[in-house]
Amino acid sequence: MPSPYRARIVGTRHMAAAGHYLAAQAALQILEAGGNAIDAGCAGGMALGVLQSEFVSFGGVAPIMIRPADGGEIVTITGLGHWPKAASLDVFLNEYDGHIPSGILCTVIPAAPDAWITALERYGTMGFAEVASAAIRFARDGFPVNALLTQMITDRAEGYSRWPASTEIYLPGGKPPEVGGLFVQSDLGRTIQHMADEDTAAAAKGGREAGLKAARDAFYTGDIAAAMVKYHAENGGWMTADDLADFKVEVRPPLKTTFGDVDYYACGPWCQGPMVAQTLNILNGFDLKAMGHNEAAYIHTIVEALKLAYADRHHYYGDPNFVDVPMEALLSAEHTERRRKMIDAEKASPGMPEPGSPEELGVAAAGPAAEAAREEIVDGLDTSYVCTVDSQGNLFSATPSDASSESPIIPGLGFAPSSRGTQSWADPAMPACMAPGKRPRLTPNPAIAIRPGHWEMPFGTPGNDVQVQAMTQVLMNIAVFDMAPQEAVEKPRFATVSFPRSSESHAYYPGRLHAESRITERVQDALTALGHDVHPWSHWEWKAGEVCAIKRDPGTGMMEGAADPRRPSGIAGW
Repeated sequence: MPSPYRARIVGTRHMAAAGHYLAAQAALQILEAGGNAIDAGCAGGMALGVLQSEFVSFGGVAPIMIRPADGGEIVTITGLGHWPKAASLDVFLNEYDGHIPSGILCTVIPAAPDAWITALERYGTMGFAEVASAAIRFARDGFPVNALLTQMITDRAEGYSRWPASTEIYLPGGKPPEVGGLFVQSDLGRTIQHMADEDTAAAAKGGREAGLKAARDAFYTGDIAAAMVKYHAENGGWMTADDLADFKVEVRPPLKTTFGDVDYYACGPWCQGPMVAQTLNILNGFDLKAMGHNEAAYIHTIVEALKLAYADRHHYYGDPNFVDVPMEALLSAEHTERRRKMIDAEKASPGMPEPGSPEELGVAAAGPAAEAAREEIVDGLDTSYVCTVDSQGNLFSATPSDASSESPIIPGLGFAPSSRGTQSWADPAMPACMAPGKRPRLTPNPAIAIRPGHWEMPFGTPGNDVQVQAMTQVLMNIAVFDMAPQEAVEKPRFATVSFPRSSESHAYYPGRLHAESRITERVQDALTALGHDVHPWSHWEWKAGEVCAIKRDPGTGMMEGAADPRRPSGIAGW
């Protein structure tokens, strides 16, 4: 088997992998200081909100999955905000032609700070100030600019230039920061430092829990909240003090399915996480190994299974606090078998297939598919990822997100409150249609896979709708083809876009299949013959995701990390 592009990193003590190498280092520093995987994961996640603030907002989303040590129950922390109470569907229907525009009106309640603090409160050992120290340092003192950061800001310069505070940070002197220069975010550093100061002062009097509460209050009811509310009131936004004060993330059990002898844990249908579980269920009925890795039959089968899952996502997934999502039926053996039989080994479905029948699933009809735009308005390619494992066996997996170019930076705070509203629909027929108090259907979806008695692995990726596809392929590489984690994330990838995208403008390209050019021309020609509209990607395409993972042997404690070379990810551990 060929060697991986990057060296394999193996350890026995603790490990972190993240979408930016400095975030992995930040997490490792917490582990070395005596923190557990939850402390470290939160440190790495908050650091990503500084190091990759073009992809991740400190005030954005941060869905988290945690498996406590000693076989504790896996939990998910939603880390996703809802629409403000004053938000209006009529505004989008009447004034924006049924679309949700970028800008202040796509703001939902910031969830990431509460998600990090909830994780620390329930499963961590450290205070906010210690865990946030690296994020503060990176914001205050700056960090070296990499090529992807410059490229993203350049590509999104028009978005940043709409607002003075955004321009000041991301287009200093009228142009993006240069590769190799120092990128400083002073306002963001002061914002996080203020939360840390409140934590330190309260903890000195009342202990760690009092400190965490004080840090949270600083954001949701204190000076930070006041600045967000004031800006929204003065600029036509909907977010109020009550929206912020009343907000709380949910802690929920995961969904579970089994692929072969591997247990897969997913977040609920408030995000697209169940899609991987549905796809795995369908693929359980095929001999993928016999097809040959990344051969045409193999790629075709996975793509067609994914299309079926995307169809069910489009018609049934939404905030379960508002929508009756038939999740048990969607994961059932009966529904899976019906979907599996729809795959034609000789022919690609020309677009997104029909969803599962409402009558068979026991729910009301979902309504016809919304008319989707045929070209992008908002690209939605944001997000990062972090996972950590410690010597006790705690597993942490998180996918923080929200671009800084889609809505305004709040002057003096240095971050844009969550712009995740662009992943709602303004179509009442859709389960993901926006409503006051309702959450968008999120693309970020951290996961944990466990082969009992052999290995356990937190993993995830950025990539918008491609996330579930990259995660599925990497898991196949490990579970079916027994690849080491680093080799598994480096193998060439493919991605269908034959469904309406999650992000505005919900672009839809029926039949289109992207494939990294390392997938041979012979295979691409065979896929074309099956009816796929193949569009080659570059050899190492950053849009194909950035999967990071840590695979741990629970018997020996040995662990091996993986960091995707498609972006500036990194592993730190020993």
